[in-house]
Amino acid sequence: MSMFEDTNYRWRETYFVLFQAQNRPKLEAVREALAELSERYDLINPCADEQENFESVTLLSPDDFSALDICYTTGEEVREHVHSLLGELETVSREADKKADLQRAKHCDARFDVLHFEQLADEADVEDELEEMLDPSALLLVLGVLARLTDGLAIDPQAGTILEDGQ
Repeated sequence: MSMFEDTNYRWRETYFVLFQAQNRPKLEAVREALAELSERYDLINPCADEQENFESVTLLSPDDFSALDICYTTGEEVREHVHSLLGELETVSREADKKADLQRAKHCDARFDVLHFEQLADEADVEDELEEMLDPSALLLVLGVLARLTDGLAIDPQAGTILEDGQ
């Protein structure tokens, strides 16, 4: 089940981790890496292909009032997306280290889509909602782990940036 189907959450933004398909991790490796981040996170709906390669998982982070749907995509769609994304990133990224990342990105043919969801407050908690804010900690930690696990690049497409170590 996608978090889009859960009325207690609303979608906020989508981030990407670009990598080479040959670096696609096994589901168990992703589960272990995410579980090591925090015992506060709940992993639900893990899916793998026939070879036990990662397909998707949902991470719930109640303390951060957030959830993440993470899914694997490859093929022509990714190559077209990378080409389009590189055009946008090249206009923003002028530093030398970012140029090296852009060169690496050209060889990426797979990605994780990381959809960030905000948990909505109950009607009784409306006043408290003003004080509580969506904490992006889980998102940033997960992006970092996925980038390291795949030797990939974490991308914030809204800001047009490659995140340092996924953060």
